[in-house]
Amino acid sequence: MSNFGFQGPDDDPDKKKDQGGDGGQAGMPGGFGFGAEGFDPAALGQMLTQFGQMLSGMGTAGSAGSGPVNYDLATQLARQQIGTVSPVSAGKTDAIADAAHLAELWLDGSTTLPAGASRTVAWTPGDWLDNTIDTWKRLCDPVAAQISSMWTSGMPAEAQQMAGPMMGMLTQMGGMAFGSQLGQALGQLSKEVLTSTDIGIPLGPSGVAALLPDAIASFTDGLEQPEREVLVFLAAREAAHQRLYSHVPWLRQRVLATVEEYARGIKMDFSAIEEAASGLDPASLTDPSKIEEILQHGAFEPQTTPEQKLALERLETMLALVEGWVEVVVADALGERLPGAVALGETIRRRRASGGPAEQTFATLIGLELRPRRVREASELWRRLTAAAGIDGRDGVWAHPDLLPTSSDLDDPASFIDGVVGGGTSEFDDPIAMLKATEEQERSERDKRDGGDEQA
Repeated sequence: MSNFGFQGPDDDPDKKKDQGGDGGQAGMPGGFGFGAEGFDPAALGQMLTQFGQMLSGMGTAGSAGSGPVNYDLATQLARQQIGTVSPVSAGKTDAIADAAHLAELWLDGSTTLPAGASRTVAWTPGDWLDNTIDTWKRLCDPVAAQISSMWTSGMPAEAQQMAGPMMGMLTQMGGMAFGSQLGQALGQLSKEVLTSTDIGIPLGPSGVAALLPDAIASFTDGLEQPEREVLVFLAAREAAHQRLYSHVPWLRQRVLATVEEYARGIKMDFSAIEEAASGLDPASLTDPSKIEEILQHGAFEPQTTPEQKLALERLETMLALVEGWVEVVVADALGERLPGAVALGETIRRRRASGGPAEQTFATLIGLELRPRRVREASELWRRLTAAAGIDGRDGVWAHPDLLPTSSDLDDPASFIDGVVGGGTSEFDDPIAMLKATEEQERSERDKRDGGDEQA
């Protein structure tokens, strides 16, 4: 799989070698000869002409869309990779519904947060693609738009003036590059994810829990636990995620806003473009099959900035807290009822630690690698907080983002727990009331914004 313009925050050359990549970045079309000293107006004109010929020959999917990512192309390529799949059988649908019902009953005693899913469904890979593409747009657009705008603004003035009305064509090229790689990634991921929250965030519609039975069957192969137990365990994880994201109204938006904050910190080293341009043959752009090669070998990588590091740390910490909370709640709910729950929990943890498909795709698409070490530490913090402050005290921390543990708290959980137990217990006396108050405040602010937009 080609990289969506990123290396992970913790780049490891040996790891990349193991994954079969050469570490090259493929975020935007590079090699266009826009270095200030190496700019050749004649070459630019020739290449723009070649772009036009190539785009006209790529068909509807290649030319559709004016945004930073060509989602028509992404969806088309993902569907090609998915291929033909059979609808979910009635028996599997019923089994998932039964597992979800049982999981919800058991979770009621392990968290103060009520059920968050109004229904539980069984998805095929195609269903997963259809129901998650809107969230992928929100995750990918800020990053792609920032890279696209920086690439354009990095052109020398002479190049910008000459390109003029052709800039839209170059934007289309960028959208095609992103769309191609997104489509490949989602096509692979759709056949391997187990639930709608497998990467830690709610990709599907609000209030809908979803499990993918074909992927679950493949996941179960080789495990000692029977498939029914695996199904209940995964249904409990999905239901726990849904409870958290449904009843902590600020959480979903905070995750997406942090991705946008990360995007704003992206900076580029444009010297890589000039270096890549030295051996470029413009005639090669008439052959669409060469595009991927050009993107890989003529690309440039984002430079890590202090702003990005801070945003990534906040995002990784937040997702680690979500995953750690789910681990603790599910373990408490199933530990004495499901014989294989502990082993299944460790299997999921190893799957994540080894860089499973969801982990790799998320890192590829938005440059985030969720560090398993932080998830383990987050789980330990929630476990210790439960013992010290009870379920009410633990879940009450989600009432407001300012109450959540920070990255430093994961390193020193004792101080955080002491603060909850000894310093601010009144804030956690009624966590449900706190959550409802927060939700009402969010709704009021949203109504005010909507009203202002209508008046404008």
